[in-house]
Amino acid sequence: MQRIFANRARTPDGWLSDVVVTVEEGRIASIEAGRSPQAHDTRVDVLLPSLGNSHSHSFQRAMAGMTEVRAAGKDSFWTWRTLMYRFMEHITPEQYEAIAALVFMEMLEAGYASVGEFHYVHHQPGGARFDTMTELSDRVFAAANATGIGLTHLPVLYTYGGAGAQPLSGGQLRFGNTVDSFAELVTQARAHAARNLPHDARVGIAPHSLRATSPSDLAEALSLQDQNPVHIHISEQPKEVADIQDWLGARPVEWLLGHAPVDASWCLIHATHMTDEETRNMASSGAVAGLCPITEANLGDGPFIGPTFLAEGGAYGVGSDSNVRISLTEELRTLEYSQRLRDLQRNVMIPGEGSVGAAIYLDAAQGGAQALGRQAGHISTGSLADLVAVNGADTALCAVEGDQLLDALVFAASDNVVTDVWSAGRHMVQNGRHLEREQIVSSYTLAIRSLIDAI
Repeated sequence: MQRIFANRARTPDGWLSDVVVTVEEGRIASIEAGRSPQAHDTRVDVLLPSLGNSHSHSFQRAMAGMTEVRAAGKDSFWTWRTLMYRFMEHITPEQYEAIAALVFMEMLEAGYASVGEFHYVHHQPGGARFDTMTELSDRVFAAANATGIGLTHLPVLYTYGGAGAQPLSGGQLRFGNTVDSFAELVTQARAHAARNLPHDARVGIAPHSLRATSPSDLAEALSLQDQNPVHIHISEQPKEVADIQDWLGARPVEWLLGHAPVDASWCLIHATHMTDEETRNMASSGAVAGLCPITEANLGDGPFIGPTFLAEGGAYGVGSDSNVRISLTEELRTLEYSQRLRDLQRNVMIPGEGSVGAAIYLDAAQGGAQALGRQAGHISTGSLADLVAVNGADTALCAVEGDQLLDALVFAASDNVVTDVWSAGRHMVQNGRHLEREQIVSSYTLAIRSLIDAI
């Protein structure tokens, strides 16, 4: 049992003072306000529900800063993707594990307690299978164990190289599976996770996108869901929208909602280029919008249609996707600022009146938990103890109280205000640092040097 004493805590009932949160077996057992601390309590200032990082490709962290040079012609997501494929061709399993561990550590230090790892690199360069089918999934599991992050692992079905069942080529060969081999991969990954990961880990499924699968393969793959999350990339780029419309006769979100059992267990990643009707229908489906504002800005994807989605009660979470920059506060503020730049307004990501910082933070906490299949996202009895503490005496926060503190956190603070993070009760960040930081950074440094030498 752990006892956490917080000067202030944000619960679904509002702000409480002098709060003792008791944690047993990874869950919140009790919440008591107006209490005094005991000698063995972990004492923090401001206690908040932690966010889940709804979408990550951990290996791409290793190429951060390497694609910011303009080439001849028009740079775009598609030119970036070509460079990513070239880079990914050289990553070994050992390097993959070291990179994932660094990413998960950085997420925890930024205030995330969990992550949805959208995992599509399954094979060796050229497409040859590893001796163990789940070799790279097992490396992700090892990284999750080393860091203590809550993992929702999302093995990816990637069967085709483009809309219309084009053949895989080049770097895509490391991703490729038939539905049958994908089913075997998912079955083995779930068995390995059950043996090797904590009780809160989940293994869902992730059809990569409509362009990387087919209607019949998608329908067959969904039989593997087994009450776990389903994630899919959707409508990220105008070319993708046009290609799917030419092939399937409908825009991606329109087609998916009309042909798949999309519900609250689904997370639609990006959903950037939608009509107002698609946006309203997606919100009504209950699916979570998995928004990655830093990556969407970095790749030139464009902004999500926030106001229309929120007006229909839509749920959303945020993720760091390419991991070019892992920052919870910056992810949230980039989301709001993308809306302001498009609409030439302020304070957009809230359906009514009130604190925009609180709305964004708490909505993303609940939506991210939903997307990852975690009973979390709020400080409530029975929920997983996914918690983050911040230093309210920091210069960015010291002048504010109540929900205005969340405004300051989202719009003025850096992640260095984070003092402690618990993931299902695992107290992995203390005094602002991950408990295994030195070893994880050392392993990453060695791995990235050997990777760069090989490129």
